[in-house]
Amino acid sequence: MVRITGTTQLAGVIGWPIEHSLSPVMHNAAYQELGLDWVYVPLSVEDEIALRRVVAAIRALPFVGFNVTMPYKAAMLELCDEVATAASMAGAVNTVQCVGDRLVGYNTDGRGMLDSLAEDAGFSPAGKRVALIGAGGAARAALVAFVLARAARVDMVNRDVIRAQDAIARVGDYLNVTEAIAVPLDAAEQAVRDADLIVNSTPVGMRPDDPSPIPTSWLRSGHIVLDMVYGRDEPTPLLLAARAAGATAIDGLGMLVGQGAIAIDIWNPDPDGPASRKTMRRAAEEEGIRRQRGSGPR
Repeated sequence: MVRITGTTQLAGVIGWPIEHSLSPVMHNAAYQELGLDWVYVPLSVEDEIALRRVVAAIRALPFVGFNVTMPYKAAMLELCDEVATAASMAGAVNTVQCVGDRLVGYNTDGRGMLDSLAEDAGFSPAGKRVALIGAGGAARAALVAFVLARAARVDMVNRDVIRAQDAIARVGDYLNVTEAIAVPLDAAEQAVRDADLIVNSTPVGMRPDDPSPIPTSWLRSGHIVLDMVYGRDEPTPLLLAARAAGATAIDGLGMLVGQGAIAIDIWNPDPDGPASRKTMRRAAEEEGIRRQRGSGPR
């Protein structure tokens, strides 16, 4: 049970909608295990005007840091006083450290994704081909991670190909090993078929009636498929089709846990040890089961 005292410091996650987030339960479990007098809360922020007001208030409150999720990762970049290199490359911030009244922005999504791919699928992108579906904040963080991990090629697939081109342009100075190509969705079949790894970074799949973000006929045995969507009662259509095709398929829970653990390590200046991914994952899985049984918010 979370214990709040007169010295408790705050952390949280900003987004819209935010009710589905598993971050509060997994963060609070980690804080308890680490003996930190912190509490992590969801911060539901309806628009960018409200975002600016909330961020201004956080500067004056006892926050150690906060996370940022859809749809504010790009907007948060401009609200930080300082931004780490990976966040600048991605054009998106998902983790903010509060240092006095200054805000330092990071992007832990890419590192969390790589950790999940290694642990849950035994996959390293070095020298491999990737089909990355989407061009939003999560996709941009993934692109940065694949470039820094020396993937051979990343095909960034998006309906609006200009958005994908813009994301690739931001990492242009770092494309020493990796070839990055913007591909419109209606011309992406070969890129997907040839990929070693397929990543869905879009929200398509969050709602029960959502289709797969790509035609499932493009999937084959030997693919690694990561769908960043997490927390559904059933696997997404993309994951179901991938498994039916004989591919290795994982959801976004491992990535969520990984990026969250890295955030805690950034906020905690004098740790006895790193945040336990095992503890955080167990708390998130237990909360997911509780919600499926109808005793919590969907």
